[in-house]
Amino acid sequence: MKDLFKKYSLELEDSEIVLFENFLKIFKEKNAQINLSAIREDEAIIEKHFIDSIMLNAFLDFTESSDNNISVLDLGTGWWFPLIPLAIINPKVQFTGLDSVWKKLAAIEDFSKKLWLTNITTLNWRAEEVWQQPQYREEFDFVVSRATAFLPVLLEYTIPLLKTEGIFIAYKLEDKEELKASKKALSRLSAKILKVKNYTIDWQKRTLLFIQKLHPTHKKYPRKVWVPLQRPL
Repeated sequence: MKDLFKKYSLELEDSEIVLFENFLKIFKEKNAQINLSAIREDEAIIEKHFIDSIMLNAFLDFTESSDNNISVLDLGTGWWFPLIPLAIINPKVQFTGLDSVWKKLAAIEDFSKKLWLTNITTLNWRAEEVWQQPQYREEFDFVVSRATAFLPVLLEYTIPLLKTEGIFIAYKLEDKEELKASKKALSRLSAKILKVKNYTIDWQKRTLLFIQKLHPTHKKYPRKVWVPLQRPL
């Protein structure tokens, strides 16, 4: 496993490697029970799930934030990626996994317990609804989301949850047309693309989009449930 991380220029502590080895074991056990992923070979799981999740740390140091209590929301965390891998290698950062499906969050809590991770909490809400809770709107320093929705839709879900000057990081496949289609949403939501970082996982081109929130979000965003999907900005 250590050699695979080195292949992508990711240097991990021995203690982190041990956690990833344990995570691989329990992930495979759970996958055999309820078919979480079609990816079943060890090397493929490590590359396409673990390494893809933590590539973010190659381009962003969470600890550079002036805030000593850094908060990161993983929107639509699904089957634990990038949430758990990021929590493993950023133990001083507080992570929150948001998903509308309770059984997925229950699995995250079980995995966190087995891996002795104390920096993960979960929220059982839809993305369009969580902002209605005042303790979460404009509350997070960073929001991440991996392969969840069309970017204009995703922006409407994520930007309202960020503090002003907070950063949203979208894990995407390389798609220049999707970026072009997001110009209106970026303008409406007072956000801008800071940088685009491309990388390759097992010959597949992938992208990390870093998007900064410039001003407080108008209270009309996000719109009601299903509207962003049906009528993207």
